[in-house]
Amino acid sequence: MWWGLLCALGAACAYGVASVMQSVAARATDTGAAGVDPKLLVRVLRQGKFVLGLLLDVLGFVAQIAALHVLPLFVVQAALAASLAVTAVAARFLGVRLGRPEWAAVVVVCAGLALLGTAAESEGSDPVGLGFRLGLVAAVAVLAVAGIAAGKASRRIRTPALGLVAGLCFGVVAIAGRIIPSLAPLDLLTDLATYTVAVAGAMAMLFYATALQRGSVTTSTAMMVLGETIFPSLVGVLALGDRTRPGFAVVAVAGFALAVAAALALARFGEPATEQRSETKPTVFP
Repeated sequence: MWWGLLCALGAACAYGVASVMQSVAARATDTGAAGVDPKLLVRVLRQGKFVLGLLLDVLGFVAQIAALHVLPLFVVQAALAASLAVTAVAARFLGVRLGRPEWAAVVVVCAGLALLGTAAESEGSDPVGLGFRLGLVAAVAVLAVAGIAAGKASRRIRTPALGLVAGLCFGVVAIAGRIIPSLAPLDLLTDLATYTVAVAGAMAMLFYATALQRGSVTTSTAMMVLGETIFPSLVGVLALGDRTRPGFAVVAVAGFALAVAAALALARFGEPATEQRSETKPTVFP
């Protein structure tokens, strides 16, 4: 079980560093179009920082899948929310100063994950059929429509809505990755969940990049964290057989709440390039 937690933490580290690179690329890219524009992904893929971040995302995803096969979704997703703590620390090395509240939030994230690791029971996913997989496909279709509608909404609604839809898409990625029974190439090619992961992942990156480019990073990142943690965690408990060690349910709830709440407190570090507001000189990245 502990190696699964190490994989989840490794994924959080990869995602946290990747978010710094990708957010800088998204902020520097302008498609000139209103709403959600797929050209945004095409243009950011021309930037070295975004490509390096994408490679880290791939490594993080492999580690995430490994963790999902031995740990409950609520543990893995809370660990991934801790990527914001990694981003905050990375921002420190890029010239952004962390105050005592931020360092306290980093410590609380670690404490919450420690509680979750203590309470979790090692397990795989309960088997699910074609109906569950088709339900995930339907969820992807609904989220696609919701994301497009969010991109056309007013600025006050657009940013939190895009962040939430992106988080829900990341949640679908986690759920679909959890139910893939094998990582053998033939099994992957013949499993509908594999294609769900690909489509939902692309949508999540597009919606999140759009939210970062055109709105408050704190709002969009906080909503993304909520979407990618609470939704898949509920599905894991209700449909996939996730559970805690006997007598450790309260510990798990406390650990989850601490980790997610502290991650939300660090949401503004999703984009360190914009952290130094008008009162300070903007950070210049190499």
